[in-house]
Amino acid sequence: MDKSQDRSGRDGARSGALRLLAAVEEGATLDEAAALIEGAAPPDRARARRLAREVLRRQARADALLAPFLARRPRPEIQRILRLATVEMLALGEAPHGAVNAAVALARASGPKGQAASGMVNAVLRKVAASAEAWAGLPPQHMPGWLRKPVIAAWGKPVARAIEAAHEAGAALDLTPKAADCPGEALPTGSHRLPAGTQVSALPGYDAGDWWVQDAAAAMAVRVLDPQPGETVADLCAAPGGKTLQLAAAGARVTALDISESRLARVAENLARCGLAAEIVAGDALTWRPEAPLDAVLLDAPCSATGTIRRHPELPLIRDGAGLRDLTALQARLIDHAMTLLKPGGRLVYATCSLLPAEGEEQLAAALTRHPGLTVEPPQAPGIEPGWITEQGGLRLRPDLWPERGGMDGFFIARLRKSA
Repeated sequence: MDKSQDRSGRDGARSGALRLLAAVEEGATLDEAAALIEGAAPPDRARARRLAREVLRRQARADALLAPFLARRPRPEIQRILRLATVEMLALGEAPHGAVNAAVALARASGPKGQAASGMVNAVLRKVAASAEAWAGLPPQHMPGWLRKPVIAAWGKPVARAIEAAHEAGAALDLTPKAADCPGEALPTGSHRLPAGTQVSALPGYDAGDWWVQDAAAAMAVRVLDPQPGETVADLCAAPGGKTLQLAAAGARVTALDISESRLARVAENLARCGLAAEIVAGDALTWRPEAPLDAVLLDAPCSATGTIRRHPELPLIRDGAGLRDLTALQARLIDHAMTLLKPGGRLVYATCSLLPAEGEEQLAAALTRHPGLTVEPPQAPGIEPGWITEQGGLRLRPDLWPERGGMDGFFIARLRKSA
């Protein structure tokens, strides 16, 4: 490929990233915005998404660096170009000459007002290129107040800052092996880890279904449940299916329930690829009932998803904490219904990919009050460190844990035993 083709491809990726960033400003997730770049070549689509994620992780930091160089706040499309070039140069190691020239070209291509601003873009970004020391002195961008405040209340400011650093660093690619070994560094909890950006379908064992993609923290819910061969287990709110695959691989007789038929299709595809079996049911987890009481229920409840910001950096920008009361009320109702599905002495694992105590520790305390015969069984699984276990006996996982290994998603997991 000659240099002109390479430059065109990279600018195609940059243009795609700017479209994604504009969509996020309108309230879309990156997944929802993906249709905007569907016509681009696969490498450009992948690079566009990567660039957009890296900008979203550092948007406030970029704005803080840019502010002294700007007489007034630029138009939104120009601000996005400035942010992108700033992050490319100072966070991703892009050569200043190429990043600045590309930004100027993008500004000119955005219309008459962009053409008028192109000189300013050039001048500002040349100053940015010489500001590596100032950039290094800026902290990672803060979580929004509605999230940061309860995190500080629960664990203090140093932990909040460490979580924010983990959010900026992003997430590695984690795999859960079906039985045999799989690629990547073996983690203490049983997952395997590869660098972010690894092409999943090119890894050995993909076509054979030897493993599936699943964050190390998410995989802990089933390991805490500890399913046994032949046990009847329901995976409520099952999609996209990683936990269903774990349950089936352990030999349990699994019912995978989800309200979304389209998302259940993905569960079925993953089961087929991995050579595993489960009964798939489209239905409401608040009303579904099995033919006979179950040995165990896994409830990965709908939640704020604030534990997944490393992977979904747009979430703090498109959510404001509204609806949390409705979410926690739904979680409580799901716990109560799940209890009715169990045999006497059966067990329930409640999990949320949330950093908010309202969806974890407080939800557990409320459940214990509502169900006097319910007991908490402290998690027993390989790799769990004592400091991760709460006073109640739940498991609190946070993005700042395992900093030397690249962190993990935020999760709360509790194993509950119904009275016999």
